[in-house]
Amino acid sequence: MRDRANWLVLAQFLLLALLLLPGDPMWSAPWITVLAALLVIDGIVLAVAGFAALGRDLVVWVAPKEGATLRTTGVYRLTRNPIYLGLIVGTAGWVLWRGRFELIVVWLLLVTVLVVKARVEQHRLVDAFGDEYREYAAQTPLLLFRRGIR
Repeated sequence: MRDRANWLVLAQFLLLALLLLPGDPMWSAPWITVLAALLVIDGIVLAVAGFAALGRDLVVWVAPKEGATLRTTGVYRLTRNPIYLGLIVGTAGWVLWRGRFELIVVWLLLVTVLVVKARVEQHRLVDAFGDEYREYAAQTPLLLFRRGIR
């Protein structure tokens, strides 16, 4: 791990694994199942679109792949982090469907890790792409709402 911030990747995968904790749901209703399924499907579509757009330039680490090109079209016109946003939305559906208090806590920790990771990555992208990334960041939200670099 060259970059010390890559511990965020390990935390991300650990939290994703913890979402598989077994247990009986504390709530259940048909409308919850439908809403959960819609969130999971939307999350998967968003994440897969992000994966597909990156293709061979996809890396799990916080720094972009050497020689990668900056993606600003397709799903990357809507958000700078469609994979993270897809993970957040999809796992929210999973947690809703599973109906476990401890999974809500794990999900909140996962969201925190993904937001921190996205913020760290944007600085690595500025290092790699300079003003091109700054202009893109000024027009496109990091996840949903926040534009610019902080």
